[in-house]
Amino acid sequence: IGMAATRNVMRAVRVFEFGGPEVLKLQSDVIIPDPKENQVLIKVHACGVNPVETYIRSGSYARKPALPYTPGSDVAGVIAGVGEHVTAFKKGDRVFTTGTISGGYADYAVAAANRVFPLSDKLDFRQGAAIGIPYFTAYRALFQKGRAKAGESVLVHGASGGVGIATCQIARAYGLKVLGTAGTEEGMNMVLRNGAHQAFNHREANYVDKIKEYTGMEGVDIIIEMLSNINLATDLQLLSCAGRVMVVGCRGPIEINPRDTMSKESSIIGVSLFLASEEERHECATALLDGIEAGWLKPVVGSEYPLEKAAKAHADIIHSSGARAKMVLL
Repeated sequence: IGMAATRNVMRAVRVFEFGGPEVLKLQSDVIIPDPKENQVLIKVHACGVNPVETYIRSGSYARKPALPYTPGSDVAGVIAGVGEHVTAFKKGDRVFTTGTISGGYADYAVAAANRVFPLSDKLDFRQGAAIGIPYFTAYRALFQKGRAKAGESVLVHGASGGVGIATCQIARAYGLKVLGTAGTEEGMNMVLRNGAHQAFNHREANYVDKIKEYTGMEGVDIIIEMLSNINLATDLQLLSCAGRVMVVGCRGPIEINPRDTMSKESSIIGVSLFLASEEERHECATALLDGIEAGWLKPVVGSEYPLEKAAKAHADIIHSSGARAKMVLL
């Protein structure tokens, strides 16, 4: 009986109260969830760590899950079971997700079948866990909200992180002129290797002048902004006429002069993947699966942490100097 009783439990990170990284508690006696209709159960091999998960955990985010909960939406692994009416997947299939129902920081996760996609043999599980939020957000910011067109220029502000690298790869594949910023030499090289035509160090005092010099009188058509509470006022100075800043990330308020939008009829547009319609999600998925097949969608994995170090991962993703690729839990 002892054996049978232990088989249906797993390890999972649980949050019982909102707060700092220390509220992430690893428990080893969590019941493995059962997939209901139109759901699948995934044996998790890797799970992406996203900045938004730290905001939700701290309780400062607009969306608050009911406590206790397990964080994590972007998992990669193998189908361990399917619920009723699921025909697209079977046990043993390699998959990745853009969302889970039970939470991804765990040995097993349940996900809605329409948030699960086949994982190509071209990518390993760590790369699979780096696709979800970063690539879907990047595609949405560029095309669904930013109306990017081939031949336009895009500045990716904070290009060496998960969303940044995704944006560089997608924008390059779709024929845009890609500029990226990073905070280290290593970060700049990574940005250049992943599709940027030119990289700038945003820790240099005069980097904005260098971007202006590079773009000439034209300015940039689109800015994908990961840290708008620091950069938004500056971004408005860098835009072309009818340029747009896509607010992908923000960690606080900022003061701007709205007149800076009038002089160029520029736009500031917020981006939230959570608001995407089913049609929009389907469009993202189709484009990205094509990108994996074509070979240009290649997630770059950075720091890797075991499940028991989830709190450390949350501390590091916010406080590390210079984003370096995609952080994953193994």
